[in-house]
Amino acid sequence: MDTALPDLAARNLGGSVLAANDEFFAEKENLIKPGPPVFRPHTFTPKGQEYDGWETRRRRGVPGEDWVIVRLGVPGIPRAIVVDTSFFKGNYPEQATVHGAALTGYPTEAELDAADWVELVPRSPLQGHTQNEFAVRTSLRITHIRLTIHPDGGVARLRVHGEPLPDPRDLVGVPLDLAATASGGRAVQASDGFFSPPDNMLQPGESKYMSDGWETARRRGDGNDWAVLRLTAEAIPRVIEVSTLHYKGNSPGAVTLSGRTADGDWAPLLPRTALLPDTGHRFRVPEPRPVTEIRLDIHPDGGVGRLRVYGPLTTAGRHDLALRWFNALSGAQAKAVLQAHGLSENDSIALLHVRPATQLPAVLRELGRDTFPSPE
Repeated sequence: MDTALPDLAARNLGGSVLAANDEFFAEKENLIKPGPPVFRPHTFTPKGQEYDGWETRRRRGVPGEDWVIVRLGVPGIPRAIVVDTSFFKGNYPEQATVHGAALTGYPTEAELDAADWVELVPRSPLQGHTQNEFAVRTSLRITHIRLTIHPDGGVARLRVHGEPLPDPRDLVGVPLDLAATASGGRAVQASDGFFSPPDNMLQPGESKYMSDGWETARRRGDGNDWAVLRLTAEAIPRVIEVSTLHYKGNSPGAVTLSGRTADGDWAPLLPRTALLPDTGHRFRVPEPRPVTEIRLDIHPDGGVGRLRVYGPLTTAGRHDLALRWFNALSGAQAKAVLQAHGLSENDSIALLHVRPATQLPAVLRELGRDTFPSPE
């Protein structure tokens, strides 16, 4: 189960709850809180015990089911969905279904109603006070999630773990943090994440407290801790920011960065450099070079609140991102993209038949010169 992937729906990544047919007992916005659910006994409101989640009223024989729609903070390809019913023991839903949709911009309620919703999790039984995990098998890039509960009840959290996949057109001509989850970056490996996981470093904004960053256990012995981060695509890191904000007695003593080149080798980006506690650090990369991943080594251990990696995508990286994005679009979206750039309907349909393409088709490469201009 790919629950180690980023939660694309999380509020701290920009997720939002757009609509629900009922939230009588507890608000729908609770579903995407980044922290785990909590229970405070005897916290009664005029409507009853207040739960940390989304809870609808009893249907009492009224046919139908309850639903909620979530806009993902970061679009991407879902790999695992968690319907967390923590603390809902006698009031959890019997079953749940999850659908996904891919829409551009900021759709209205009518556009959401008319969207082509794809089933991600079929109608499945739920258990109370449990993190109900479901594997997702899809190749589609999703922007919105609809959770349907049968027939009613409460859900504490909804987690949508997946591979972030931004729209490349949003990344052109603007300063780009190549490691940010919102840009498609993510942690792929780490030596340790005892106190908090390395993906925390890639969240928007500055860290709020210690557990909002990446922190390892105290190392007893030789060696050091490290994390490998996949960038948006092949790029040339030029500036690195390492924040140890809130890490006062447990910040790393020093940091080293290296990058994985196209041939798979690791090349130095930043030599071993001392860090200060509770401080934002900014370093220029002495010898910028094209890389697809970076390895952050902290010496010997400790916590990093945020890591920023600024620089342009290479031509190869830009084409790779465009290809992954194009292959993950729904048929209707891909066709619209092609026709918007001057292709006929017949040519667009013919190109769609080659998906998933293994390389950027010539016609799309031509389009890419306008849609994804080189920043180099």
